[in-house]
Amino acid sequence: MRIPSLKESPELYVAALATVAIALHLVLRFATDADAFAYQLPLWVALVGGGGPLVLQLVGKALRREFGSDLLAGISIVTAVLLGEYLAGTLVVLMLSGGEAIEAFALDRASSVLQALAARLPSVAHLRRGDRIDDVAVASVRVGDELVIFPHEVAPVDGDVISGAGVMDEAYLTGEPYMMEKAPGSSVISGAINGETALTIRATRVAEESRYARIMQVVHEAEVNRPRIRRLADQLGALYTPLAVAIAIVAWLASGDPIRFLAVLVIATPCPLLIAIPVAIIGAVSRAARRGIIIRNPSVLEQIPRVRTVILDKTGTLTYGRPSLTEEIYAPPFERSEVLPLVAALERYSKHPLAEAVVAAAHDARFPPRTVEEVREQPGTGLLGRLDGRSVEVTGRSQALASCRVSEGVLPPHAPGLECLIFVDGRYAATYRFHDAPRGESGPFVAHLGPKHGVDRVLLVSGDRESEVRYLAEQVDITEIHAGVSPEGKVDIVREETRRAPTLFIGDGINDAPAMLTATVGVAFGAGAVTSEAAGAVIVDTSLARVDELLHVSARMRRIALQSAIGGMALSVAGMFVAAFGYLPPVAGALGQEIIDLIVVFNALRVSARPRTVTDFDGFKPGS
Repeated sequence: MRIPSLKESPELYVAALATVAIALHLVLRFATDADAFAYQLPLWVALVGGGGPLVLQLVGKALRREFGSDLLAGISIVTAVLLGEYLAGTLVVLMLSGGEAIEAFALDRASSVLQALAARLPSVAHLRRGDRIDDVAVASVRVGDELVIFPHEVAPVDGDVISGAGVMDEAYLTGEPYMMEKAPGSSVISGAINGETALTIRATRVAEESRYARIMQVVHEAEVNRPRIRRLADQLGALYTPLAVAIAIVAWLASGDPIRFLAVLVIATPCPLLIAIPVAIIGAVSRAARRGIIIRNPSVLEQIPRVRTVILDKTGTLTYGRPSLTEEIYAPPFERSEVLPLVAALERYSKHPLAEAVVAAAHDARFPPRTVEEVREQPGTGLLGRLDGRSVEVTGRSQALASCRVSEGVLPPHAPGLECLIFVDGRYAATYRFHDAPRGESGPFVAHLGPKHGVDRVLLVSGDRESEVRYLAEQVDITEIHAGVSPEGKVDIVREETRRAPTLFIGDGINDAPAMLTATVGVAFGAGAVTSEAAGAVIVDTSLARVDELLHVSARMRRIALQSAIGGMALSVAGMFVAAFGYLPPVAGALGQEIIDLIVVFNALRVSARPRTVTDFDGFKPGS
């Protein structure tokens, strides 16, 4: 991993300087006979070299009227130096710089997302010149060039197929859950994954103008334009810091003793904010990891309980991301037990995207396998074969009507989803319909969000066709849908919703990455490189029950963090008043603050403990 430069991450180097200084101080003080000057010297270096720039930076914030917990930490550093408490001051430097470095690292995701996107696209294209194929840089491809895409390769640019027939996986780019058939005349989008057969395409766009490049551009714009999240510590610090400074100043002016000013600030050091909240967050990150939830950006744990709008992708999120045989319509006298075993036997030899769904349906029905005598498949026409002395054909509606083997009146009316027609011995036998079936937990999960998590609105946003999106929305009881939406369109929708209320976006495809970066919180299903990089949290085992657990872990973390922070601040405020009246000198105040620190930290550690219940979502169906 590349180490960031000092210019890119100064907080990281300040934290390292403070850590080394504290270690040297302890070694010189307790393991050697060094005098006070020698063992204090490393601390002075850290306070001047690391604390000095931090304090100057905080002074700038104060001049801009930005009063957060870090400002009081800066005042505490200065106070500690004036009191001669150099070790305490250096510890505050470490806490302040370390926290900022971790947050900056977590939030600086744009470059990693773009790197993951770029790594997925090939750098070399196979250019066909007559009978010869040369490898050239993708950047050198021009409109009209003929390119060969070998099996399992990624399409380098947008183009049209001019020879070859097969299928491509476009789900991560378009939201379409099916392998898309490709034949001469079909369009190909950059970033799609080729199937088992080689395809030759004619480039219709250069690399920087192709679909994949546009997605990369949208990701970059989404990150650049994303509003900065205001952290919980900053919100509380905006109230606590002015109060602490005001009490210290009043105590000084009323008594005429500057020691009271120092005593108040010592007991006011914002350790409940600087320590308790990070401890609670770390505990929640650990608890989530044990449940298969990876927290990439700790700030999302603070934001999730505020979410009022949930935006869901379709393919792979509410659905399994693969076609299922959802409807079988048989023409008398044909029956399921007669037709499905025949069709499934043929489909075992097919590379058609829907073949696996038919085979799975027959397997689930426990039909025994049949022996196929003859089978042949031609792209664009259908699958034909013989078994048990009978001829079986699987084809499309348009092909069947064009051949005049069946009339439109005999067939069931058009419906959402994909379909195929079955002919047995030349007679129309059945229509099979396919959908990207919803997960067994999808409907209960959507119904659970409002009453249990305070979610006001649930939206379904997908790049898939409207008929498919509407079909799924009816299955899971979502009323607000947006279909056929591009990555750019998803960003616009999420940005508008985020202006109204905090949003949670859940998705799994490359086309979801820009929306994840735009939402208040982005959650990725699965560990795909690009999507995971863009998300604040990753659900490793793609279960909506795990999303519910994330919501509960976040709510519990925020509740305990607020208890610790507000409780600690209340104790500190009480101590400030005692110090303001002269009953708590600076040294005793420092000791009192340490006791408060221990109380709030032990309370914050409760987040790491196993709660009585991990989730109250009971809609999950095992094996679904």
